[in-house]
Amino acid sequence: MLYVIYILILIIFALVGYAILQIRLFGINVKDFWSFIQADQTLDRLYDYSKRYEYLTPQQQILYLKEAETIFEAFDKMPRELWEEENDKYEFILERYKEIKLNRWSENKT
Repeated sequence: MLYVIYILILIIFALVGYAILQIRLFGINVKDFWSFIQADQTLDRLYDYSKRYEYLTPQQQILYLKEAETIFEAFDKMPRELWEEENDKYEFILERYKEIKLNRWSENKT
């Protein structure tokens, strides 16, 4: 029984090692890949949030801009083929980001 547990643990470590090897062979840093996974989850939440709320308070705008910037940084480090499915959400958040930046810039100018 103990040998079965050891074999299962060995298989799990081998699979994790293989996954890390594949990530590195693709030319991606493991830390960047983990940041991308977290940013992908944030992308979904931010997309839903921006769809529900048309107008944001200044505090909400600042939070939105910070979250969007972290998403952009993580996604920029990954090859585009890896996140093709999320492209529509990414573009929507990017457009909303640009709108907020432009509005905040024009408010500061006046």
